[in-house]
Amino acid sequence: MSDLNITIRPMTAEDYDEIYAMWQITTKRALSDADSRENIEFYLERNPGMSQVALVNGKIVGTVLCGHDGRRGFIHHMAVLPEYRRHQIGMKMAKTALGALSSAGIRKTHIFCYTNNELGQSFWKAMGWEKRDDVYVFSCKT
Repeated sequence: MSDLNITIRPMTAEDYDEIYAMWQITTKRALSDADSRENIEFYLERNPGMSQVALVNGKIVGTVLCGHDGRRGFIHHMAVLPEYRRHQIGMKMAKTALGALSSAGIRKTHIFCYTNNELGQSFWKAMGWEKRDDVYVFSCKT
């Protein structure tokens, strides 16, 4: 069990600079134009209270972007700073985000995890998620 004083709270637009700096350390390869301040603010407004940050002594040490399209939930940028891992921060944020989705009536959620992200894959498997081999992700710019 963790001996850190961890606070989980909803992410706000005011958190942007700190979370983006954190993502530069934890999830840099996953960042794109979709992660601009304007786009993150829009995402948070569209999915109020679903995305979370974890704080230790007032410092953001973890993030999870969470939202839905009305029928399926999606988790993005689940990240914990390396020096704060192994304190159940990710698990607490994931459970909080999933609780928000459940309260909104969302019963199925997806996460995209890079094939070479062994740490992320292990985390989600330990949380009871199942890896799917029957779908491919296709992307395009609009």
